Amino acid sequence: MNPWPYPLWIAHRGAGKLAPENTLAAFKLGHSYGYRAFECDVKLSADEHCFLMHDATLERTTNGQGTAADKPWSELARLDAGGWHSEAYRGEPLASLEAVADFCIAEGCTVNLEIKPTPGTELRTGQVASGEAARLWAGSTPPLLSSFQLEALLGAMEGAPELPRALLLDALKPGWLDHAQRLGCVAVVTHHPLMDEATIAAIHGAGMRALVYTVNETARAQELLTLGIDGLITDAVDRFKPA
Repeated sequence: MNPWPYPLWIAHRGAGKLAPENTLAAFKLGHSYGYRAFECDVKLSADEHCFLMHDATLERTTNGQGTAADKPWSELARLDAGGWHSEAYRGEPLASLEAVADFCIAEGCTVNLEIKPTPGTELRTGQVASGEAARLWAGSTPPLLSSFQLEALLGAMEGAPELPRALLLDALKPGWLDHAQRLGCVAVVTHHPLMDEATIAAIHGAGMRALVYTVNETARAQELLTLGIDGLITDAVDRFKPA
């Protein structure tokens, strides 16, 4: 396998439980706990601006309404993406991909960038997000581009073939390893209950790295470390010490 530039411990959506997920505030809090790798979700606005958000709709994590992809970035940038979490974060804006790149490069951090397309925009989101990531991280350790959507990874391969890709899995359906190989992936990231010794061996045997989400219990983390896992995505940034 090729050299792996990403830390073992990865903070999920920044410090996405202790601070508003997918915001710069969450990244900064995770960084304060010693984390130097972050997982986050990227999608497109109506004018194809790349920004961080998990859901297709705005209601859960902002004070906006409707589908995020239907609105221009100029409107999305004015939303409050922190007040839903706690009063301390009221007024925290949505994070643009550019702002995330600036922070991570300045702090020497890496990113697992999950391409999270609004349904129907899978290919285009992969194309645009990967191209923008290649531009923003030029000369620095590039983000690992991951997605559950095969079409999004195909778009990423078209938009920036030089950037590393990973297949995300919430089930080990027939052909999963073949899909990862055909898409030129360097890693497979599964829901942690799916990962066992045989699965890690299959992934490593195919020349790829094995990562898991979202590991929050010490016993499970230790079990996976013993099996030789290459990356653990966690919400428990206040309990696990990344060093």
